[in-house]
Amino acid sequence: MGEWHFEHPWALGLIALFLLCELACRAKTQRLIFPDTALLRSLSRGGGWVQRGLKLLIFALLALALASPIKENEVVVRNDEGYELSLVLDASGSMEEMNKFNIVREIVLDFIDKRKHDKLALTLFADFAYVAMPLTYDKQSLKQLLSKIGVGIAGTQRTALYEALFMSTKLFKESGAKEKVAVLLTDGVDNTSKIPLDVAIQSAVKHGIKVYVIGVGGRGNYNPTVLRKIADETGGKFYEADSVARLKQVYEQIDALEKSEIKADKYVKKHYYFQYPLGAALGLLMLFTLMRRRGHAL
Repeated sequence: MGEWHFEHPWALGLIALFLLCELACRAKTQRLIFPDTALLRSLSRGGGWVQRGLKLLIFALLALALASPIKENEVVVRNDEGYELSLVLDASGSMEEMNKFNIVREIVLDFIDKRKHDKLALTLFADFAYVAMPLTYDKQSLKQLLSKIGVGIAGTQRTALYEALFMSTKLFKESGAKEKVAVLLTDGVDNTSKIPLDVAIQSAVKHGIKVYVIGVGGRGNYNPTVLRKIADETGGKFYEADSVARLKQVYEQIDALEKSEIKADKYVKKHYYFQYPLGAALGLLMLFTLMRRRGHAL
């Protein structure tokens, strides 16, 4: 939504000045005295008020045009020197237990809101992995997509963890960002990927991606050794989250550790609307001129 305001609001004060002059600064004119002017007054009285009202409206529209009503939209242009961050989420059947996926989704949505100056991507995995959204600045579309995704969107029986990590690293293939981060969350053990763990890790290292790994639930659900290996070899960190409070804390820590110092370039896009009151004033001025001429003709 844009913000409406006047570029020269002082011009609106001219309307009050015009009204004051109309009341107190009447021009002195010569008068012709007729013996019977009743008919003449009755004919001119109505037209006189219409012309005065029309004249006031014309002046008000001209003052409005001079005040220059504009609508401003802030356009934020970000460059590739900021953070690029991929969210990799487990959407397998086990994430439905104890409402884990919905809890994770709400926390991730809040995390997205905090990454105002970064490109974000979303990769989901279960029986297979797929990129739900490539790297984008469009946080709103990403949030809308995430809010509609549920467990089972990629199957429910298996966990393609390594494949998801490998696929997520390919998002950064053409990236020129200085900081590349992946946040991988899972509550399971890989049992279906065709991509070996070492290959997935090497791909992350090759593209300079730091991977933060979060194990959700109890240790019996995931393999902490594997998850720690992913984090350590890519320069990230491994977290264990066995409660909602701990999971929130983990995302807050990641946000604090990888806080972008890059400032966005901001531009203000202005839409001018002075032409509308100006056009209306010119049209009414033509009407006013015709009325004056007709009045003089009478």
